[in-house]
Amino acid sequence: MRSSAPLATTRRPPSFWHWCLVIGNSCLLVLAAGSITSCAPSKSYYLLTPEGPAPSGGGRGIGVGPVAVAAYIDRPNLVFQESGNRLAVAESHRWAGDLEDNVASVLAANLGRRLGTGNVRTYPWSDDGDLTRQISIDIRQMHGTADGDAFLEAAWRVYSLPDRRMTASRSWSGTEPLETDGYDALAAAHSRLLARLAHEIGGSL
Repeated sequence: MRSSAPLATTRRPPSFWHWCLVIGNSCLLVLAAGSITSCAPSKSYYLLTPEGPAPSGGGRGIGVGPVAVAAYIDRPNLVFQESGNRLAVAESHRWAGDLEDNVASVLAANLGRRLGTGNVRTYPWSDDGDLTRQISIDIRQMHGTADGDAFLEAAWRVYSLPDRRMTASRSWSGTEPLETDGYDALAAAHSRLLARLAHEIGGSL
């Protein structure tokens, strides 16, 4: 593995998530012609997305990464917190690719937009070149909640280049309400949280 103020929310009962997980992690039984057959549920795949495309061209050189995610989310599946100490893994709802790479690319695009630079690279890069800052990020928590929110907690460190001296070390957490029920809305809410995280990181550069 490589290494806020909450918004007002509309609370939702956890029953939707309970049944999503029951259906996603179970085999559906179909009664047909007097016999019972099983059918595996299809899988759905999700991407985190930036607020928009990063600027083109040059500008201030920023390196994003490495990004490390906590062990409990270092998996293909989306994760939902059923209660204070109980988590559920959505077997049929998965990230479309490596989560660390997806987080890094989204943060890079959002930072480029905030700082007005098209010269943002994601780890690993071949050489520091004209980079002036490197940002390493730890995603400590990232999951859906029973209240109908997405939750993100992260810490980051900023290093000046080429001397590799740490110039800042911060942490941040936030929640985003899901606009609708479902895992697509959960991925969208996580994307909005990454945009807010990029805004916090940009302020520390």
